[in-house]
Amino acid sequence: MAKWPIKHPDRIQLYSLATPNGQKVSVALEEMALAYEAHTVNIGEDEQFEPEFLAINPNNKIPAIVDPNGPDGELKLFESGAILLYLAEKTGKLLPKEPAKRIECLQWVFFQMAGVGPMFGQFGHFYKYAADKCQHPYPVERYRNESRRLLGVIEQQLQGKRYLLGDHYSIADIAIFPWVGCLDWGYGARDVIGMGDFPTVMAWYERCMNRPASQKGFNVCAFA
Repeated sequence: MAKWPIKHPDRIQLYSLATPNGQKVSVALEEMALAYEAHTVNIGEDEQFEPEFLAINPNNKIPAIVDPNGPDGELKLFESGAILLYLAEKTGKLLPKEPAKRIECLQWVFFQMAGVGPMFGQFGHFYKYAADKCQHPYPVERYRNESRRLLGVIEQQLQGKRYLLGDHYSIADIAIFPWVGCLDWGYGARDVIGMGDFPTVMAWYERCMNRPASQKGFNVCAFA
């Protein structure tokens, strides 16, 4: 018997966990009103190494999707940034059609994938999860400083804007805002990071979180 039985084979199958990377995809699915079925992958129990999951994502990371109605039939896809782009192109939603704006949107998605996710994640690892293993202050200081630098970049980009690209919400916002929130609810580091120094970022974060689809998507694949 498969570890994650499929009840609705005609829907997109989401394999995920309610971490920032996982929340990016579930929020996008909700925002785009796509029919999907969610399966929780418990990485604490090493379920990402199960053969059923590795058949979808050989890199053993969440999230991953299987779209039974891909461009050439069934499509298996991993990497949250690639999934966001695929879903946006599939639906024609949350990705500008005008070429310059489209490239600008992708620029911020890649900014998250290359910078925000790795740096915020490393900060969280050393500050919270490895605090008892690494007593030297350097790792926390290094990743705290880089996280603050990246927050400063976002703060500047958001000046005079509701969202990263202006008035219109996009996959760029979806890619980044869960990671900003994780500094607080995930790592408990609001004061350590000094998130109050980035008021425009925090107002934007609340704006994103107050969207009904965000609130629903955030709890997909969450443990009770």
